[in-house]
Amino acid sequence: MGDIWAIYILWFRDIKRYWYDKPRIFASLGQPILFLFVLGTALSPSFKGPGGINFSEFIFPGIISMTVLFTSIFSAISIVWDREFGFLKEVLVAPVSRWSIVTGKALGGSTVALFQGTLMLILAPLVGVRLTPLSVIGSLIVMFIIGLAMNSLGIVIAARMKEMEGFQMVVNFLIMPLFFMSGALFPMNNLPAWLAVLNRLDPLTYGVDLLRAVILGLNSFPVALSLGVILGFMLLMFAIAVFEFNLSE
Repeated sequence: MGDIWAIYILWFRDIKRYWYDKPRIFASLGQPILFLFVLGTALSPSFKGPGGINFSEFIFPGIISMTVLFTSIFSAISIVWDREFGFLKEVLVAPVSRWSIVTGKALGGSTVALFQGTLMLILAPLVGVRLTPLSVIGSLIVMFIIGLAMNSLGIVIAARMKEMEGFQMVVNFLIMPLFFMSGALFPMNNLPAWLAVLNRLDPLTYGVDLLRAVILGLNSFPVALSLGVILGFMLLMFAIAVFEFNLSE
């Protein structure tokens, strides 16, 4: 019961921090909206997608994935913040298991990312994407899985970081390649060989493809493969994060 209570407290703490930080909520929507409406509108006339979809519709699942990616990874910065101000030390000496600490932080970050992704999902009618109740439920599930996987990656990075500047530098080095190589902004067929390899090695590729399959009915990989890869990456990052926390003093 102590571990379950710790998970709940850490999860609820991240939700409250997000809820009361209104500038963060709206500022986080700026870049995705810019990509969606400015880039999407500019390139729609020259893009011919399957089924007659325009470029804004095609990149819509990718932009949602970008929102979830950025929010979930940067949510892990709270670990570095807590370390600097002594809160993490108090958590680590509490009579709870380390896996419960990682679980609480991962669930908190992924829930925040889900909220942020849902705000983007609401914009679907503005770009001509028609959602059904089933596709909405599927999108929420996929967004949560992507958020959990990417937040676990953020926790792995933050587990050994002592300063926020170092965390931001490492994350910025990783986050843009993860996004741009995922196929969020371009079709994944007929890629150059070198880019196709990087695209297949990017775990976010499978999350984007899974979300695009749910929202638009378009996918480059079998749904089972995409789901298996993103879940496998999530479990791997979670296991590494628990291992890192077990080494923390």
